[in-house]
Amino acid sequence: MVSAVDQETGTRLGIAELRELWAYYGHDLLLHDPGGSAECLVRRGELIASAEVLDPVLDRFRRWVDDVQHDDDLLLARVRLRGAERDRCVDMARETAGLAANHVHFGCPVMYGTPVMYGTGAEAREAPPVPEPPAAQWEPPVVVGVLDTGCDPHPWFRDRPWFEPVPEVLDADDDAGQDRQAGHGTFVSGVLLQHAPGAVLRTQRVLSSLGFTDDYTVVAGLRSLRQAAAARGEQVDVVVLTAGCHTADDECPPILGAELARWSGSVVVAAAGNQGRSRPFWPAALPSVVAVGATGSDGAVAEFSNFGPWVDTAAPGVAVTSSFVRMTGGGGRKFGFASWSGTSFAAPRVAAAVATALHEGRTRADSLDLVRDRYPFER
Repeated sequence: MVSAVDQETGTRLGIAELRELWAYYGHDLLLHDPGGSAECLVRRGELIASAEVLDPVLDRFRRWVDDVQHDDDLLLARVRLRGAERDRCVDMARETAGLAANHVHFGCPVMYGTPVMYGTGAEAREAPPVPEPPAAQWEPPVVVGVLDTGCDPHPWFRDRPWFEPVPEVLDADDDAGQDRQAGHGTFVSGVLLQHAPGAVLRTQRVLSSLGFTDDYTVVAGLRSLRQAAAARGEQVDVVVLTAGCHTADDECPPILGAELARWSGSVVVAAAGNQGRSRPFWPAALPSVVAVGATGSDGAVAEFSNFGPWVDTAAPGVAVTSSFVRMTGGGGRKFGFASWSGTSFAAPRVAAAVATALHEGRTRADSLDLVRDRYPFER
């Protein structure tokens, strides 16, 4: 069973509890093979089809199709099923080439004192201020794409010439309290900037402030990042992904793998996940992606970090301090610092090292060799 440790209580919660948590907020998610080797979470009754196979798919499944949503830019369609077939979406996808379930991706924090994702609801414990990263501007630019919850105009970012705010959604469920993963992207961006102060950050919001996303949304974010870079005439040198998923067949979701194959000129870095397991976590487990585990202050791999031959590197990911945004009364925002733990915060550390190596004139291959030597995964 997929699980995560709540560091406030020591309680180990499984994917079923997370599904119930998100269902409370109206998200219809299906737990496939509960407790089994193929356990994964998908959008109930939702299939993804590429444009070239959509017509044959509709011909085969038309009597069970409730709705089809096209995205002409992505050349993808979401096919929504009706009735009892909604619970068969994973099996139906297995039976049909070019068709896939829409897997749910989890954000990857294990919280120490910050808003707790896994169950306690504890208030944030403010972290001491850390020095603002230098106002550097590398030439030529090194561009890092960050796919997360957004990036607020924290003082660390707002006066930098490249900054384009992607405001955090702090209270998506409208319960007058900050969501458990709100501020995550601002935090991740701060980790990057602490260790690569001259980098240009380009942010795409793909991760919900409740802590999850899906294949379709991540692919849409990657393609939007690619298209925006082309419009600016710039190259995205490094991409950071801080969420991931398990699948029924332990293979990468097809649309995600196909999209990442288009990023061969960039270094893609992804969090290895926090389940403390060796089961592949996608997209981190792709050979073309740098998978990052987390280490503690003693340099040992953190208990919560995923592991296995597919994990490439491990960087500090326990009690990391970085920029944070906090909701105040009346819907205001307060900028400060927080302490957070997880492979989500180890991944930007490695991405920053890659960006710095590229800035220093190293090739992509040499940069990868450098980070594997500097941040080896040893368990």
